[in-house]
Amino acid sequence: MRNWMPAALPAVVAGLFSSHGQAAEMNLTFELPRLNVAEYHRPYVAVWVEQLDQNVAANLAVLYDLRTKGAEGAGSKWLKDLRTWWRKSGRELQMPLDGVSGATKPAGEHTLSFVEGKAPLAKLPAGEYRLVIEAARESGGREVVKLPFSWPSKKAQRLSAAGSSELGAIQLELKP
Repeated sequence: MRNWMPAALPAVVAGLFSSHGQAAEMNLTFELPRLNVAEYHRPYVAVWVEQLDQNVAANLAVLYDLRTKGAEGAGSKWLKDLRTWWRKSGRELQMPLDGVSGATKPAGEHTLSFVEGKAPLAKLPAGEYRLVIEAARESGGREVVKLPFSWPSKKAQRLSAAGSSELGAIQLELKP
């Protein structure tokens, strides 16, 4: 009996069904440069998504000193140095924030990944946004970088920006 199905058809059908039900992804890679200073402290970093009217749509990450000596939560008292984030949403939050807060990171490249439908992107509706990343360092500077994007992405994209002092290269990879 002859095979009536073209040889490529099973692969095409599998491809149609394999993408069905997959959630969009957001992968952020950011660099914390090693600064040549007398007293280096790891920076506090906040990452969030804001709407075009600059209201916070979702807090993605807050990296701060979770183990500061002294009173419990002593490291959180310096979160206000992330001034932009603090004024927009930080002062209203109770830290640590499950699934969002974490320890400071050393100089180097770091990656954060998020999936549509799961915290912290669970309630992010489709639309135009800006990814905002802010870094502040004790005895150092402060920097904010914004990167516009559409969510969820209709096609795979790689967007980039760069800081000039406290932040280095920033890449936002979006997958439909």
